[in-house]
Amino acid sequence: MIRTLLAGGAVLAVLALFPVPAQADPGVQLNANDMALLNGVRQAGLWEMPAGQMAAQKGSSAKVRQVGQAIADQHVKLDQLVTDAANALGTSLPQTPTAQQQGFLNQLQAATGPRFDLLFVTLLRGAHGKIFPIIGAVRAATRNPIVRKLADQANQFVMNHMQMLESTGLVQYERLPPAAMPPAQDLSTLGMAEANAGVKPPFSPLVLGMLLIGLLGIGALASVRIMRSRR
Repeated sequence: MIRTLLAGGAVLAVLALFPVPAQADPGVQLNANDMALLNGVRQAGLWEMPAGQMAAQKGSSAKVRQVGQAIADQHVKLDQLVTDAANALGTSLPQTPTAQQQGFLNQLQAATGPRFDLLFVTLLRGAHGKIFPIIGAVRAATRNPIVRKLADQANQFVMNHMQMLESTGLVQYERLPPAAMPPAQDLSTLGMAEANAGVKPPFSPLVLGMLLIGLLGIGALASVRIMRSRR
């Protein structure tokens, strides 16, 4: 009997040296930041596309008309990319501009001549500057490959649009709204915490517990056997 228990304990000891296989990852869910990117890219297209079309028709300078048409055309492509991403992720997207964005379109509709050109560049450059840091933050932290790919694509479009708007010479940099920067933090400490969080024990706690119980049982039985042999 003792030999059998000892053999069983040895088997448990060997098993304890090997980690238990991890459970299959059920899939990474979208978080609020992921959705902020999807909705933000979609919302941008809902008003910047018609704004670009207006600029292509109403711009008082050839440069503004050219930039407006290019931005409108590129937003058609970006809108398709974000729609495809949302469909792949099984989530819905906004269908209409926000009240503020509709207000921008109303202002552009009412403006004419050089006033229109300046308003068009000012509104769109400010909007692109707001979403640009959001794209970078989501790209750096998202765990979803579809969102990560969309962030890469959106980053290229937004950067290109800012450069085109700036090429008109109408951007008033001193009036640009401040960038929405993430809160400051000690990145070295954060990296240490994340590294420590990823360290896992080399042995399975369940197997170690079973081993301990088995060894205690062996010890108890051995003690009883010794006491009986002395009587």
